Amino acid sequence: MQFNKKDILDMESLSFDEIQFILDTADKMKEISQRPIKKVPTLRGKTIIHFFYEASTRTKTSFDIAAKRLSADCFSLSATTSSVVKGETLIDTAKNLDAMNSDVIIIRHSASGAPHLIAKNVKASIINAGDGMHEHPTQALLDLMTVREKKGKIETLKLAIIGDISHSRVARSNIIGFKKLGAEVKVSGPPAMIPKGIESLGATYTFDMSEAISDADIIMMLRIQKERLSDFSYPSDREYSRLYGLSMDKLKYTKKDVLIMHPGPVNRGLEISPEIADSDSSVILDQVENGVAVRMALLYLVAGGVRNVDSN
Repeated sequence: MQFNKKDILDMESLSFDEIQFILDTADKMKEISQRPIKKVPTLRGKTIIHFFYEASTRTKTSFDIAAKRLSADCFSLSATTSSVVKGETLIDTAKNLDAMNSDVIIIRHSASGAPHLIAKNVKASIINAGDGMHEHPTQALLDLMTVREKKGKIETLKLAIIGDISHSRVARSNIIGFKKLGAEVKVSGPPAMIPKGIESLGATYTFDMSEAISDADIIMMLRIQKERLSDFSYPSDREYSRLYGLSMDKLKYTKKDVLIMHPGPVNRGLEISPEIADSDSSVILDQVENGVAVRMALLYLVAGGVRNVDSN
């Protein structure tokens, strides 16, 4: 197939075939990371800029590793070290980076829609590394890759997403992505953390976490995003953990081959017990590993690797 996307902005704009093609490409890229010498010249001479307005460990580092494994030239910029602190607008900053003939700008921003705005104003390819409470497409893609790798398919599987759904761009992207590939999605969490109209994304909601996870093939636990909470959305950490934390006691009533996922960072003992996070059911570190492969695939596809690659 042909992959002609200039930008990767959200899961909503990716078709079924495009998602599958990205995952197939990521499978091939993963092999590079398993070699003794983890580097290929595919993007030699390409310039990639990481522009992160928010803190990040996994996403930023994996994009950096992905770019370097493809031999691209990488540069990092944060809001605190850019001219943003002098009053420069986001668009002006992006246009200046574009004027330096950047090939790809990877952006994380607290404002929903920021990557979309930049994409309309620059020639460089834009990859959304998380925008506000909107989407985090690369996280959803690596989650899909991990499940497909472990289960052999996505279609007909049942995904339960537990926790702070309202403030989670990860939840939104995963609901859209898993639904597009034929999975069923159920969410659970405190009523104050469930956005109105969640059904419009194709997910069903239950207040009872036990009901949500009882027949799930995948359980995705989310972090409480306290930095985004403007009100008192739950009584206490202890009460939240009792009702919506994944404990060994709750896990007894799930499928024996259930996969446990978490986008990180993990608050052990709050949303998930340490025993489960480190158990054989957990694929949290597999997610991290696959994050590099997915981001290598995306950089390859948008930075010109070969956009008109035949998947066969």
